[in-house]
Amino acid sequence: MVLKNLNYPLDFKFKISTLASDFNITDKNGSYVAYVRQKMFKLKEDVIVFNDESKSQELFRIKANQWIDFNASYSLNDLTDNKNYGRLARKGMRSIWKSSYDILDSNDQQKFTVTEDNAWTKFFDGMVSEIPIIGMFTGYFLNPAYTVRGMDGKEYFKLKKMPSFFGRRFQLDRMIDINDEDESLVILSLLMMVLLERARG
Repeated sequence: MVLKNLNYPLDFKFKISTLASDFNITDKNGSYVAYVRQKMFKLKEDVIVFNDESKSQELFRIKANQWIDFNASYSLNDLTDNKNYGRLARKGMRSIWKSSYDILDSNDQQKFTVTEDNAWTKFFDGMVSEIPIIGMFTGYFLNPAYTVRGMDGKEYFKLKKMPSFFGRRFQLDRMIDINDEDESLVILSLLMMVLLERARG
């Protein structure tokens, strides 16, 4: 299946009541798009995308190609159609300073890049978060943003971490239209990226 007819912006909102990295994706009307759950205690990241919080239907599965490290890539699979969309690849050591990812299609051809807009935001977040009491509030004023660009150089999506006490909310906006299959590829890539970036702080 493809994700289509989505009403942007989409909200990614993490649950704070579970130990697992779970979050809901809803549209601008508050309607469910998906429920995302990362399996715990796995040496390789393993993420399941459900239809909603009831987890009655598994839609997609995202799995790392190797044990967790800087060069892992993540296969994006449609469970309903038994189809591979492509993969998200982190750009190795460059991601330590400024997060950067490639999004590739099922033929392993690069379709999009995702880059962090301002590396200093994460740098200062890491510094300030170590300060007692003050560090608890970095989620309100140090929030990174990421831009998805096509190989044509155009900006297609913008993902922003929104102000919140626990840094648990992200918002995704589409800048220009793309076809449904590419849109699904990007959204699946970004929900995996959010899990990776949130784990880094």
